[in-house]
Amino acid sequence: MIKVTRLNGSELVINADLIEFVEAIPDTIVSLVTGKKIMITETKDEVIQKVAQFKRLSSGINSPKEVDHMQGEEHA
Repeated sequence: MIKVTRLNGSELVINADLIEFVEAIPDTIVSLVTGKKIMITETKDEVIQKVAQFKRLSSGINSPKEVDHMQGEEHA
């Protein structure tokens, strides 16, 4: 789940797994696989970051260092 803000300032939590695509024309619109569209204040890049963070947390990977460790690499 990711937290986003509607244009009226109210917060909304979206199931990140239901996002089909995100577009900015010029406001950011999140389209869900259900057909619902939600206009939000966050940018496309912010939505991408929130979804990526959600996916990392839900998979148990919290940091890039942990990803490298899982792949057998270490930062110097």
